[in-house]
Amino acid sequence: MVARTLYCSTRGGVKDATFEEVVLGGLAPDRGLYVPQVMPKFTSEELEGMRSMTFPELAFAIVSRFVGEKDIPAKDLKDIIDRSYSTFRTADVSPVKQVGSAWILELFHGPTFAFKDVALQLLGNLFEYFLSKRSGLDGFLTILGATSGDTGSAAIYGLRGKANVRCFILYPKGRTSAIQERQMTTVPDKNVQCVAIEGTFDDCQNIVKAAFQDKEFREEVRLGAVNSINWARVLAQITYYYWAYFRITDFDPSIDKVGVV
Repeated sequence: MVARTLYCSTRGGVKDATFEEVVLGGLAPDRGLYVPQVMPKFTSEELEGMRSMTFPELAFAIVSRFVGEKDIPAKDLKDIIDRSYSTFRTADVSPVKQVGSAWILELFHGPTFAFKDVALQLLGNLFEYFLSKRSGLDGFLTILGATSGDTGSAAIYGLRGKANVRCFILYPKGRTSAIQERQMTTVPDKNVQCVAIEGTFDDCQNIVKAAFQDKEFREEVRLGAVNSINWARVLAQITYYYWAYFRITDFDPSIDKVGVV
């Protein structure tokens, strides 16, 4: 692992942000998205060494290039990743199956059957890890998210019962599937609240965006994000693209490029 990975905002107003600041902050103060200041690269030899790894091992090999030892020590990061993927119904986490001439990456083996479980199980554990090192009001985080169904249930199952995390999910009333609504509204953990909004998903998202743009409110309640504005969600999802490539080329080594449809 590198010593520390630093991040900047896509709008140029923030530089040298730590991974902890990125995870807990969600959106940069200048309303930009956080991205790595230096993009790590893998050699061909390193990539071949990753081929035989389990999904959690592969996740560690990739995530550790974006998270420095000073951000999360290697032992702790491995533990976070292992716990995150222990909730999946298969050890492969996201198996790859051939159907005719196509390959299908199965992303429905998490707690809520949504592909977003891959990222949000990890994100919930990252929140809890960083907050456990803080004290007082600085040790709490209020998560506000908008959903049309799958993000909300996946976020709730990733955050339910997490220490020092309060989770509020907004969803459009009557516009999610019955199963997704039950997944969100039947979780008994006290740190989770669901709010049905009269309107569409865009109305829910506008409320979330307005909250993040209110600097005073954002700082007062220690606002954090689970929607895709949070870099950690993107980071966690990188793993299954590598995983799919390795599994397909294991079957047919003559394949050197894999497209996504």
